[in-house]
Amino acid sequence: MSNFTHIDAAGNPSMVDVGEKAITRRTAKARSIVVLDDAILERLTNEEIHTKKGPVFQTAIIAGVMAAKKTGDLIPLCHPLGLENCQIHISVNEKKEVVIECTASLTGKTGIEMEALTGASVAALTIYDMCKAFSHNIIIKETRLIEKTGGKKDFKLEEN
Repeated sequence: MSNFTHIDAAGNPSMVDVGEKAITRRTAKARSIVVLDDAILERLTNEEIHTKKGPVFQTAIIAGVMAAKKTGDLIPLCHPLGLENCQIHISVNEKKEVVIECTASLTGKTGIEMEALTGASVAALTIYDMCKAFSHNIIIKETRLIEKTGGKKDFKLEEN
């Protein structure tokens, strides 16, 4: 079993020293799924929900990108990273779930998965915030890493 990377030899929290790591192209994709009440989904037209606060999905995309850029400020011990790209796609699947996918990339010495996860998470929270006036029966069902490349090892979620 490997050791936690953010704990030093004395058991204290510690930022990972990435000074000696190789610079590689790094990408990550994360997904959040939001389940909306029928009262909210009835307002879905042309792949968007409009509220007094504005278009829900478009606002969630902007919020997700802004959050991904601020991940180093939000998550303790995360390195501040200069994202080279961050794209968020929102759709409604056949189960009538809102699927948010955030793909982030950079060329650097450390991660990108936390940025993708943060982007997807904040986009989901923004959808909740903008739709709660219609119903509080909203579930942010899951947020997970779908794939990542670069660094020590790649990862791809095996889905059934």
